[in-house]
Amino acid sequence: MNPLNHVAIIMDGNGRWGLKHKKSRNAGHKEGLNIVEKIIKETIKQKIGYLTLFAFSTENWRRPKKEINFLFKLLETFLIKKIDDLHEKNIKLKIIGFKNFSQKLNNLLNLSEKKTSNNKKLQINLALNYGSKLELLNAFKVLNKKKEKISEKNLVKYLHTSDSPDPDILIRTGNTKRLSNFLLWQVAYSEIFFENKLWPDFNEKDYIKIIKKYKNIKRNFGNI
Repeated sequence: MNPLNHVAIIMDGNGRWGLKHKKSRNAGHKEGLNIVEKIIKETIKQKIGYLTLFAFSTENWRRPKKEINFLFKLLETFLIKKIDDLHEKNIKLKIIGFKNFSQKLNNLLNLSEKKTSNNKKLQINLALNYGSKLELLNAFKVLNKKKEKISEKNLVKYLHTSDSPDPDILIRTGNTKRLSNFLLWQVAYSEIFFENKLWPDFNEKDYIKIIKKYKNIKRNFGNI
C-alpha cells in the first residue's frame, strides 16, 4: 500500500457551478470555499501531512476585476474568521506564489503564516498568484545570482515548495484535463486524477475514493 504524504488539488469549476445554478460566478467561489474546509478536515482525518491548493494563478489576473476583487475579499474574510481555528488545530499555512496584492491582504497573509509557522499536524500550501514557469525561472535566477551549480538538488532549494515533499497525488476537478501551469516540476511522478465534478460538487466520499485508488496503484518510478 502506497504511503500518502502530500495531495495537491486544482480546484476547478467554481465559476461554472455558479452559472449552472443560475447564480453568479462569485456564488460558485463562495460555495467552493465550503468544500475547502471539508477537504481540510478529511485530510487531517487521513493523516496526510501536506495539502496544496491552487487558488489563484498568475494567469487569473485576466479575469474581470470585479471577480478578482471578490475572490480576494473572500480570502480576507476567511483568514480573519478562520486563522485562529486553523492554529488551534495545529495547521500550518504557507503561501506559495508571488505576493503582490494589496497591503492589507499581504499583511494578513504574512500574519497568518507567522501565527501558524510552528504547527505540525498539516501544512497547507495555498497557491496564490502562482505560476510554475515563473517559479522555475525565479529559481534559476537565484541560482545564477548565488553562482551555484545548476543541479536538481540546488534548484529544488529555491522552489516555493522547498519545505514540502513532492505531491503523491494531483487532483483536478471540473472535467478539464490539463495542468494549467501548476507544479510542473513537482508533479513529475505524481498520480494524476481528473474528476468530472465541478469543485463545489466534490465531496469527502470522492476524495476518499481517490485516496483508496492511489494506495493500491503499483508505482514503479521507472523500474519494473
